[in-house]
Amino acid sequence: MKVMNIEKQKLVDYIKKLSEAKILVVGDIAIDEMVYGDTERISREAPVLILQHTHTNIILGAASNAAHNASMINNGKVSVIGVVGDDYQATQLIKAFEDANVNCKYLVEEAGRKTVTKTRISGSCSQSVTQQIVRIDRQTKAPIKKETEDKIINELEKAIPEHDAVILSDYHIGVLTSNVVNKAVELANKYNKVIVVDAQKDLSNYKNVTSMTPNLPDTQKFVGYELDSYEKITKAGKEIITKTNAKAVLITCGSDGMVVVNSDGTSEKIPVFNRSKVFDVTGAGDTVTALYTLGLAIGAEPVYAAVIGNVAASIVIKQFGCATTTVDEILETLEKINLKGE
Repeated sequence: MKVMNIEKQKLVDYIKKLSEAKILVVGDIAIDEMVYGDTERISREAPVLILQHTHTNIILGAASNAAHNASMINNGKVSVIGVVGDDYQATQLIKAFEDANVNCKYLVEEAGRKTVTKTRISGSCSQSVTQQIVRIDRQTKAPIKKETEDKIINELEKAIPEHDAVILSDYHIGVLTSNVVNKAVELANKYNKVIVVDAQKDLSNYKNVTSMTPNLPDTQKFVGYELDSYEKITKAGKEIITKTNAKAVLITCGSDGMVVVNSDGTSEKIPVFNRSKVFDVTGAGDTVTALYTLGLAIGAEPVYAAVIGNVAASIVIKQFGCATTTVDEILETLEKINLKGE
């Protein structure tokens, strides 16, 4: 196995340049509605808890989280293309984008469609920590309408020339149809833009892109065999490149780090940095994709871009729910870690 060879000063220089890149996120946007209350008593109507509401947080989730992560790094040079409904949740989502300094002028509204919302209700009492009790999901599972698809393609034609890189964030809620994907890839290649895919399945639908960021289980499903060694993961990465013509693949392996496979057949294993016993991996994949894409957009080699994403993820997993980080936090964390792994 090749030992990762990273020049720390070169990595620092790349991190300091991340704010220069303009990013476009296209995909399944959503909000996470976090509702909190204090346990009051058991209801007389049914054997359920009654919570006295304390506060509600609206957090950007799914593709929206990737946009938020990028915005925190490049000072708001981020736009998003996605679909919202004509409902109250769309208003919440747009306000959340505005608060996060994300440009949402390219959003497309589809009447009757539900704005994707995941509501988590959590309770606590003086003797215990806050615990999630139930989650309620709002989304329309039907594909987007043809007229909506046409509007998205029209927005792609306006937006892609104005950005340095494109993220296709596919949560399989219906926005990234084959026509939308093909047009995004066509335009990105036409204008020589970086285009990165974050998809949980159907990787073969994404051809001729700059890179992909599948996790280990999804990579395993794609190739059809167990990935229990660095050599097999590298082989799988090469298969993905052969079948999709991607220039590189970043395979995230959870507690085992990451593997970058390049189209020239070379590969690098990136260890886990900044290990912690307390962690919440919610949204960490979006953080990796956002930072990795920013790195590629400013000219970093895939392994350097992946290390940046890895360090950023090590920060956000120490926070509850979808979280973000900053350039200063990444640089500060970098000073404390061993790039060869702990």
